[in-house]
Amino acid sequence: MSRITRRTLIRSGGLAASAGALIPAVLQAEAAAKAASGGYFHVFAFQWKPGVTDAQKDRAASAIAALQGQIPGLLETHVGPNISPRGKSYTFGGIMRFKDKAALDAYPQHPAHQALLAWLVPLIDAIELDLRA
Repeated sequence: MSRITRRTLIRSGGLAASAGALIPAVLQAEAAAKAASGGYFHVFAFQWKPGVTDAQKDRAASAIAALQGQIPGLLETHVGPNISPRGKSYTFGGIMRFKDKAALDAYPQHPAHQALLAWLVPLIDAIELDLRA
């Protein structure tokens, strides 16, 4: 049977106190890193206008996905049919993650985005949101 001395308890308490101070600092650093790497999100949902074909919808999905790699600072793109029963007639949507506010702010004027809008806007009624991660 091992003997617990006062010295052992003091050391253990000191270790526990150090860990108690260290854990919040580690969690705070992780939260700061996550916030710094989170970026900005651009979220959109479409209501297709009457007469839009499945081929046009497929073209929209492909064209939006293809912006990945063309738009500086666009880190992720997810796009497709809305699978939620709560979509309120918004049947298509997506989310894009940008590395920072400057990249998000530059996106609407980018020539690739403008070319997409030229043929897509007549086919949709859209809602868009931009969020800080």
